[in-house]
Amino acid sequence: MSHITGITRGGAQWVPAFVVSLDWNRCIGCGRCYKVCPRDVFELVDREDLELDDLDDDDGFSDDTSMVMSVKDLLDCIGCQACSRVCPKGCLSHAPHALAA
Repeated sequence: MSHITGITRGGAQWVPAFVVSLDWNRCIGCGRCYKVCPRDVFELVDREDLELDDLDDDDGFSDDTSMVMSVKDLLDCIGCQACSRVCPKGCLSHAPHALAA
């Protein structure tokens, strides 16, 4: 199955890699991905509202890091990967997407 492809302005073929997941356990809620995203894919949510199974009592976060980024709309991602380039913790995973039949 072939992936979604695009063409750059210079005529080169480009395969976008779309956001597939965000690791809440690594996210520090800095908002860099939110600020750089041209499509409103992310939103800031309260860390307490999420079910973070892998965290123990000493999670390394102080009370002032109570916010974390969440994926608001995966389907609006254009696959530019700008969010991953600015994320200081490497929280985001991307992958090409197959063409719909």
